[in-house]
Amino acid sequence: MYSFNDLQAIVEKSFGELQLPKEPRDLYEPISYTISLGGKRIRPVLCLMASNVFSDIIDKAVKPAMALEIFHNFTLIHDDIMDKAEVRRGKPTVYRKWNTNVAILSGDAACIVAYKYLVQTEPTILPEILKVFNTTALEVCDGQQFDMEYEKLPFVTEDDYLRMIELKTSVLLAGAAKIGALIGGASAGDAEKLYNFGKYLGLAFQLQDDLLDSFGDPKVFGKAIGGDIIANKKTFLMINATKLAKGETLSKLQKLVKEPTDTPEEKVEGVKQIYRELGIKELTEDRINHYYNLALAELVKLSVREERKEMLLGFAESLMKRDR
Repeated sequence: MYSFNDLQAIVEKSFGELQLPKEPRDLYEPISYTISLGGKRIRPVLCLMASNVFSDIIDKAVKPAMALEIFHNFTLIHDDIMDKAEVRRGKPTVYRKWNTNVAILSGDAACIVAYKYLVQTEPTILPEILKVFNTTALEVCDGQQFDMEYEKLPFVTEDDYLRMIELKTSVLLAGAAKIGALIGGASAGDAEKLYNFGKYLGLAFQLQDDLLDSFGDPKVFGKAIGGDIIANKKTFLMINATKLAKGETLSKLQKLVKEPTDTPEEKVEGVKQIYRELGIKELTEDRINHYYNLALAELVKLSVREERKEMLLGFAESLMKRDR
């Protein structure tokens, strides 16, 4: 079986050989630019990994795996416009480097390019792969829409938030795992187990991201701490703090959210202190562990030899091994 590093190298080599049309330059260059910004490529690597669990030959999964990453980058191009984000992985976002119109059209083209790669799948299973991909793609859009709507609401429930991050983040990991499994020859039951594995792992990953935004080490986390607090984002932490806070603590939290402070750092530290008083860090860690254990439980049920599960177990562990 392949190692994570082997699969990552295969993905990077494939994207290094990606050939897009040269013209119109402003249509295709932003796609290449976005893909070149890198990242861990966890979605295509998970797709190949899931295929490898059931087959020693993964060649047929490479193009669909690339489709997943190209689609993911399409969503980033458009998300950055909607979020007015100026930086992505330390570089200017597409709409800032070019302009909004270029970013919209280039994102559209990236989505179409993703389908061009996806359809290079074994014809016998292509209908099922398309079904999974299309469902996943629409759910990602659902999640982004809910995210934008929640920004305007005075209150969001924990269940609503968890459903939103499942759609916006988790389902693409889940879809990647299921697509890879199906290409590798998995039964419908095993493919669904890997879908659930990706879904639960994605939920744990996103909640950990919420936690690290407040309590992570900026040198390890890769960005400044407290961005969600400054932006008044309704994260898992903020939703639960608002629910648990009473009396003077609730008043203080509401004031920190609604009224300007002398410095952003003062606001961040004030909210974090309330989180500490209410045990929000521990509550979030418990929920992260809950979803992580659900993900591992899906692997236990897979009908393959234990040694063929080891790579996925290692992947899950490495994904969650960030400073917290």
